[in-house]
Amino acid sequence: PPVRGHSRALAELAEAVDEVLLGLGDGVSRVQRKQYRAYQRLRNFACVCPPQKTKLLVYLKADPTDVDLVPGFTRDVTGLGHHGTGDVEVQLRSERDVERAVDLFRASYAAG
Repeated sequence: PPVRGHSRALAELAEAVDEVLLGLGDGVSRVQRKQYRAYQRLRNFACVCPPQKTKLLVYLKADPTDVDLVPGFTRDVTGLGHHGTGDVEVQLRSERDVERAVDLFRASYAAG
């Protein structure tokens, strides 16, 4: 069934994101919370929510005004209720999206 295929692909995507975030530099730790997985150096710089049907949501500690927001990929969630910390939401649907997001991950890591 397609749903199962989706979930496997998203689980692999989550692993790819995990690898990228942990590989950003020394001292990155991963903390499993009830609603999301946080990545922190001194403070949280990224939060990965459990996969939805077709996408993985990552929240970054980045200033939305510094990000080139792309509809369907990145959005400003300042003041919107969501799990995790950060004001920039990144929507990941494929490995290519992860590659597109690496610079955002790096910027958030550097800021955190």
